[in-house]
Amino acid sequence: MKKKRERDARTRHPYPETSENGESRLKEINQAMRDQSLRDTRSRKVLWILRILVIVAMVRQVAMHDYEGAALCVLTLLLMILPGLVQASLRVVIPQTMEIVMYVFIYAAEILGEVNKYYTRIPFWDTILHTLNGFVCAAIGFSLVLLLNADKRAIFRLSPVFVSIVAFCFSMTIGVIWEFFEFTMDQLFMTDMQKDTVVHAIHSVALDPSKGQHVKTISHITQTIVNGKVLPIHGYLDIGLIDTMSDLFVNFIGALIFCTIGYFALKGRQRQRLMAEQLIVVPEEDEAVRDTLEAQDERAFLEAHEKELAHFKRLRRQKRLDHGATPEKEQAAPENKGGQ
Repeated sequence: MKKKRERDARTRHPYPETSENGESRLKEINQAMRDQSLRDTRSRKVLWILRILVIVAMVRQVAMHDYEGAALCVLTLLLMILPGLVQASLRVVIPQTMEIVMYVFIYAAEILGEVNKYYTRIPFWDTILHTLNGFVCAAIGFSLVLLLNADKRAIFRLSPVFVSIVAFCFSMTIGVIWEFFEFTMDQLFMTDMQKDTVVHAIHSVALDPSKGQHVKTISHITQTIVNGKVLPIHGYLDIGLIDTMSDLFVNFIGALIFCTIGYFALKGRQRQRLMAEQLIVVPEEDEAVRDTLEAQDERAFLEAHEKELAHFKRLRRQKRLDHGATPEKEQAAPENKGGQ
């Protein structure tokens, strides 16, 4: 009974060595984050550069009495802690390339986009970030499925097509939830997260005076007047629809690109596999496990080299036989060379 209870406890908790004490757990996470920061030197350098830039931006916003911008800077600093916290608490390894992409995405979205107003100053800034968001979320979805698939307790193995489809759906779901968030913020707090678009033609059945289903078109719109006031736009204002659909479309493109790379990586394509390894989260391995895997890789390399050498010797011997050399002559040749 005691062994059965221990086995059940291991099944419920994959890391039985972890203390249940909250303070001990925080110390473990803190130590894991320190070890991870010492290991990932390249991503740590990028992180510190971006942190310095965020602090400079925060000081600037405070000097300009823009406290909302300063609050966004504080939020950015907190968001930059998340990748390291996830690695330490969930015992996974985020590749340095993916980690750098996350840091740059957070900085580009919050500091450049919101604080420095790149969303309005650069027309395609929002489009670029939504494309990158689709790519990154697909990588996260891919990683989640592979982590589940690699679990020793799992009794199934997923095909590359299924993994790619799940990762793609995960990315699109995140994109849709974000658009829900933008719509909710615009409706409840009168923000403008769903950016409006100036159009020069509208097509709607609401313009049909007969209340039928006939689409009426107003084209060549150059001016809009609301309550007797001329709006400072040269056209008609589309309220967020085009922005929302454009964001979902580029999210679709980013997710599709990564899922295509991931699919061919799982199928064994070398180039795509090298790319995917820089972006997919993997479980953290113990030192003993890592040493065992390295030893297995070295042994497999030596075995493959020996097989290749034996195959080469067989080919050379067959070639000599094809040219009329008998096995007796082949054995005598080294003896004659030794005697000379």
